Amino acid sequence: MAGPKRWTERLTWCDREDVTRTVSADYVVVGAGAMGMAFVDALTAQTDARVVLVDRRHGVGGHWLEAYPFVRLHQASAFYGVASTLLGGGQVQRSGPEEGLQERASQAEICAYYATVLDRLVASGRVELLPNAGYVRRSDGGSIVSRVSGERFDVPDRCRVVDARYLAPSIPAEKPPPFDVGRGAHVVPVNELARLEEAPSEYVVVGSGKTATDACIWLLSRGVDPDRVCWVRPRDPWMLNRAVVQPDPAVFLGMGADIMELAATAESLDDLFVRLEEVGVMLRIDRGVIPTMAKTPTLAGWELEQLRTIENVVRQGHLLAVGRGRLHFAAGTVAVADDALVVHCAADGLKYPPLVPVWRSEVITLQPVRNGFPCFGAALIGYVEATRGDDAEKNRVCAPSPYGDSLAGWASSVVLGTRNAMTFTAEPDIKEWANGVALNPARVPPGHPGSAQLDDARERLGRYTRPGLERLAALS
Repeated sequence: MAGPKRWTERLTWCDREDVTRTVSADYVVVGAGAMGMAFVDALTAQTDARVVLVDRRHGVGGHWLEAYPFVRLHQASAFYGVASTLLGGGQVQRSGPEEGLQERASQAEICAYYATVLDRLVASGRVELLPNAGYVRRSDGGSIVSRVSGERFDVPDRCRVVDARYLAPSIPAEKPPPFDVGRGAHVVPVNELARLEEAPSEYVVVGSGKTATDACIWLLSRGVDPDRVCWVRPRDPWMLNRAVVQPDPAVFLGMGADIMELAATAESLDDLFVRLEEVGVMLRIDRGVIPTMAKTPTLAGWELEQLRTIENVVRQGHLLAVGRGRLHFAAGTVAVADDALVVHCAADGLKYPPLVPVWRSEVITLQPVRNGFPCFGAALIGYVEATRGDDAEKNRVCAPSPYGDSLAGWASSVVLGTRNAMTFTAEPDIKEWANGVALNPARVPPGHPGSAQLDDARERLGRYTRPGLERLAALS
């Protein structure tokens, strides 16, 4: 049986007698993770463009292919994936501690979803995946090289290159721990928790973000006594209450209205976050500590209660080294059990490279457009690429925004993301498209019945957005 047809044509013979081919497509998208897939889906829905997807992994889905098996999206499934296909079908959880909230897909569900989306894109005859491959940029174009066969494809200048890996996350399964590991110490990435053959007397969870909270919740759910968990938390985090980050316009816009209303009169960023906690928007694990980290993943109330049962929290900054029975920090040493299992959750899942224009002559660089929600940003970039011809105009209506890290970084991302949203929603066609896309958290779907709660949210947004943005800009 013949193999799949590839959009390549024989070009020259190499010294090794291999065949070098040239890509015959309109776009090469480097990275087949969440942002790359969202871009390709939106672009091909609006155009007849031919696209080659390139990824170093064996399939689509990006880091989800290597993620720890008990991970779930921290946000509603509806906010993730591609514009054409609703992840999870918009199902509401009907039992359990998050009853009434939108479901959150598991790792297996996410990987299966992306495989299905790829099948549909490939069936169109206009999309091809080159897995286990890398892209190398050259002055006269670029090349794609298979890491398995060595096969090489030339990418000519006329083919537009899309960088979907500019913000690709690092994960513990693929990145060594950022601390030294001494003889006799037992350190594993978080993935290995699900494959333990023998229980240690103590678990040491290293990290402050979502991965660390997932690891703690998983251990507690498996019957581990909270007193057997030592949590090394270099920084305490602010997190968003999952109950207010939902695909319900009244709920999501109400949360935005709360942020702008309280920001308008905030004395400081610490004051703002504490007041947001009081109205149920922000959460912190320890009420006696003012967090300095604001990457703001979502957290549920039941998870918060569980995390607060872990009392052995080490706050001595970043862990420098692990030895048998010892944790070493710049300020001193902390004793742990000799057989302690140190769980590495300290990879930098979010990246903070400089913001660059999305459209440049040599590359389209995918980045978030509003505050967070990278899948929506990538899909919007795909739509704008398909519907506008001038790169300067594309950059005007679709500027990048950063991820938050510190409180000031979060404030800056809110300011830039909100201003961006004002710009792109001023374009009638973009506003219509965005309101029809579930990935857009701020959308009001066509035919939505409305409510007094939604009217209140809109009224407060209209009243407080301008002064709220001005104050956030001053505070950041």
